[in-house]
Amino acid sequence: MPEPVERSDPEGVDYGWVMQTTFLVTILLGAPLVAVLSTGVELSTWGDRAGFAIRVGAVVWFLTAIGVFVYARHTRS
Repeated sequence: MPEPVERSDPEGVDYGWVMQTTFLVTILLGAPLVAVLSTGVELSTWGDRAGFAIRVGAVVWFLTAIGVFVYARHTRS
């Protein structure tokens, strides 16, 4: 009987897991972090608020992705 299609045996880092985990961790930890950091900044318009969220969110996303990748690489070895 053939293996089910949803199974995989990635060699090295499972990038799908890294992407999904990065997304989840960024939402769960990044959104509250952006909210807390926004309290110290005057954001009078929606454009200011969106720009702030994008700038801070991009940094959070990048740092989370690097951390998740390093974790995945470390645990895979």
